[in-house]
Amino acid sequence: MADSWERARRVLEDCRIPPGLLADVRPLSGGTYNTVEELRLTDGSRYVLKVPPTAPGLRHEARLLVAEAEFCRVAAEAGVPAPRVVALAGDTGEPHLLMTLCPGEPWDTSVTEAERVELRTELGRQVARLHRLHGPGFGYPSGALGPLARDWRTAFTAMFEAILDDARDYAARLPRPVDAVARTARAAYPALEEVVVPRPVHFDLWPGNILLDRSAGGVRIGGLIDGERMFWGDPVADFVSLALLGDISRDEAFLAGYRAAGGVAGLDGPSRLRLALYRAYLYLIMLTETIPRAVGADKERWVQETVAPQLVAALDEIEEAAPPSRAR
Repeated sequence: MADSWERARRVLEDCRIPPGLLADVRPLSGGTYNTVEELRLTDGSRYVLKVPPTAPGLRHEARLLVAEAEFCRVAAEAGVPAPRVVALAGDTGEPHLLMTLCPGEPWDTSVTEAERVELRTELGRQVARLHRLHGPGFGYPSGALGPLARDWRTAFTAMFEAILDDARDYAARLPRPVDAVARTARAAYPALEEVVVPRPVHFDLWPGNILLDRSAGGVRIGGLIDGERMFWGDPVADFVSLALLGDISRDEAFLAGYRAAGGVAGLDGPSRLRLALYRAYLYLIMLTETIPRAVGADKERWVQETVAPQLVAALDEIEEAAPPSRAR
């Protein structure tokens, strides 16, 4: 705890915030990669401090804080509630990201059905506003896998091949051999060429990263957080985590809000094929990251029993829609 206090005081001082105002440092749970702490000041200000681990991770996880800072910038431009960046320290010295704290607590089972419909509709509107923005290129803004690409096929195939290489390096326990997964995925790559404008994709919008604020009576979305997985690409990719382990086409409230705000939610033909490819990508990450994270037996069992079948289902969908003969 002493180290956390000393680090928090240094960060505040670097930001020209009097370190003597620091009243409390509290660890925040829910994340699986960075160390995340809430800093409370005596003047009532509250911040979130993120510090990356020193242990090895997956290839795309290099400089995740840069991607999160970019998501915060994009969210502000779109008028979507999200943390505001106070300071971002780079790869030298003591890397960290200091942000404002959004109000609320992660979405949980206390939400009533009436609240759920209203909140999912509003979430659809917010995501659509994000997806209206254009980016400078395709891929991870962190540069973890190289510079942004000019086309989505180049960027995403590099992303997919990187997680396959991670799976090989860590000898990840996958439901199918890595090379078989690669062959199936390549059959869907031509569908990526339909995406010609890079849009911001959060890619981790499961309920734990959607804060609900009840402080003013009723309930509203207080913030979209943990944008560290953000990339510039196909907005369809956001539908994976928005319906994690499920099917976004069943979320009528979200889709109604998304379309009302100008979002294009076509889920047929090539779009459906791309969605299956993005599902496979996320589930490969979830299966592979258990190794460098050194997760416990219960988490490993859950991943194998719950996520592995979802990967198989996504691969089966690709094989049905895009036979191997289409690959090039």
